Amino acid sequence: MSRFIIKGRHKISGTVRPSGNKNAVLPMLAASVLTDEPVTLNRVPKIEDVQVMLDLLESLGVSVESRGRAVTLCARSIRKRTLDPTLCRRVRSSILLAGPMSARHGRVTLFPPGGDIIGRRRVDTHFDGLQALGIRVRAGTKYILERRRLRGAEILLDEASVTATENILMAAVLAPGRTVIFNAASEPHVADLGRLLVKMGARIEGLGTNRITIKGVKRLRGARHSVAPDHIEVGSFMAAAAVTGGRLDVGPISDIASYPIISRVFGKLGADWEQKGNRLVYSPRRSLSMKKDLGSAIPTIDDGPWPSFPSDLMSVALVMATQARGTALFFEKMFESRLYFVDQLISMGARIVQCDPHRVLVAGPSRLHGSHMASPDIRAGMALIIAALCARGESVIENAQIIDRGYESVDMRLRSLGADIERID
Repeated sequence: MSRFIIKGRHKISGTVRPSGNKNAVLPMLAASVLTDEPVTLNRVPKIEDVQVMLDLLESLGVSVESRGRAVTLCARSIRKRTLDPTLCRRVRSSILLAGPMSARHGRVTLFPPGGDIIGRRRVDTHFDGLQALGIRVRAGTKYILERRRLRGAEILLDEASVTATENILMAAVLAPGRTVIFNAASEPHVADLGRLLVKMGARIEGLGTNRITIKGVKRLRGARHSVAPDHIEVGSFMAAAAVTGGRLDVGPISDIASYPIISRVFGKLGADWEQKGNRLVYSPRRSLSMKKDLGSAIPTIDDGPWPSFPSDLMSVALVMATQARGTALFFEKMFESRLYFVDQLISMGARIVQCDPHRVLVAGPSRLHGSHMASPDIRAGMALIIAALCARGESVIENAQIIDRGYESVDMRLRSLGADIERID
């Protein structure tokens, strides 16, 4: 267990080089079991969730070699087909081995995945899609998947689940015939996984849309791929600069076209940035102020499947709203427990009314003061750090190791940008 001690009211300014996307690299690691040739990934973030996933793969017999932020995996000698239950409970991404392991290695036994407690996170969509491809699923206290006759299929997802889309996509690339995934997730990290699979020899069309078509191949080969920058991390650092009045230069960014979706909401909170080539630059021009809807109506900030505003940035956007002049309604549509952390913001002096588990009303600006808090999940933990950075006095955030699961060396990187933050183990 560790904690952060933060003294607020220091501007977050400087240059940030984004880490690789956490939500892209985890399925890419799982994809390594689809071939017996080496798969090398560059720009792999050194975070806890990645390390647990590597431990899971090594326990199955995958060789792992790390050099800096490059990781080479080779699944030539898979020894086991049962995942370690303790490691499964530590990460949500353990479920991503269901599709590739059963499709290529015939069988896999998994245990219920862990991850953040932000609401119910069902796996039905995963298993429905895999069963349509010819994989038998037995579910109870553990999940046993067995490949029968792998075949292409037309699959309509009952929800645009990111991890279900990834699981089905990884299995379908080896399924003879044609597979079409309707209502597929179109997030940037799903498309980035698809780009890796194409380099490995997969035949995929429609990446970045909600209709993905796959023509199965007999085998995949090894490949090298650089993980795209993490747009959630970029948004988090931008929010920290905005609430503290700092100037931030972020880049290089390869998927620059996806950032207008984030900047639209940040702009609604008064935090506009400029695009300069493959970089994003935030310069404070005035104090934050919320833009009202037509007729001076209170604006609503909500999330949803891509290309809606990502749920993973709702927590940090909410903290920004506490420092912006005006009122906004936040509507969290994806997870019923995502907004429970607002009690801790209220204890810091934020003016927030929680209407129900999915909606909160924020009136700003509020003068926040330091407080003793605990991180409930990765994104709420980062939001609490941002709140502490702009608060008067000293804040203590327990469970710092939870934030480490999604943000690499966050304390050192913030310190390099001017923050007064210390980690106590």
